[in-house]
Amino acid sequence: MPKSQPIKPDPIAKAAAGKPAKIAIGIVEDDTRARKMFVDWINRAPEFQVVCDFGSAESALAGMAAFAPEIVLMDINLPEMNGVECVRRLKPLLPVTQLVMLTVYEDDDHIYNALQAGATGYLLKEASRPELIAALQEVHRGGSPMASNIARKVCQSFQQKAPKDTSVTDGLSTRENEVLVLLARGFLYKEIAESLQIAVPTVNSYIRRIYEKLHVQSRSQAVARYSGENK
Repeated sequence: MPKSQPIKPDPIAKAAAGKPAKIAIGIVEDDTRARKMFVDWINRAPEFQVVCDFGSAESALAGMAAFAPEIVLMDINLPEMNGVECVRRLKPLLPVTQLVMLTVYEDDDHIYNALQAGATGYLLKEASRPELIAALQEVHRGGSPMASNIARKVCQSFQQKAPKDTSVTDGLSTRENEVLVLLARGFLYKEIAESLQIAVPTVNSYIRRIYEKLHVQSRSQAVARYSGENK
């Protein structure tokens, strides 16, 4: 069960009061002290509000859907079911929620397993409060935040190893391949549009077709499929 059950934010009531709705955040972290710290950090930021926090994957799966957070911070090393499997199971329950790993692990296996499960970003627990808040802001804008050393590992995997085959991207058009490459480089939708000199709605259309052709449901899964061919 949740450690606490905060009241869900009411965007309509806030709009009526002339206040912008806060971005709803969920946390899954088994360390009570760390969880309370993250709740405090986030709630002190004017644009965010923690609407639920859980101490295990099982309690998160049982209760998080009722809160419908926009962003979830997920620990990997949870008791019993781990955070990667929790992300995999939460994704169908909360398809529009952005799931960000917050962990001490920075090895390749944990990174790629988390991305393939549907995680949007991957941050280390040593991140400072400003770094954490900046990452949440980036996720809300459509980005995929990663600690610099994690991003470097992902980039190096692209640079060091040639594709084994092109089966995954064979069915994509030239433009769809261009969009996928820019997604893998961490470009925001607006930046992709500017780079390819097309409109943002057109970028969204290409991305939907990429998801359909790659049989994925999120940006992180598409990038993981692409990076898997370039490992």
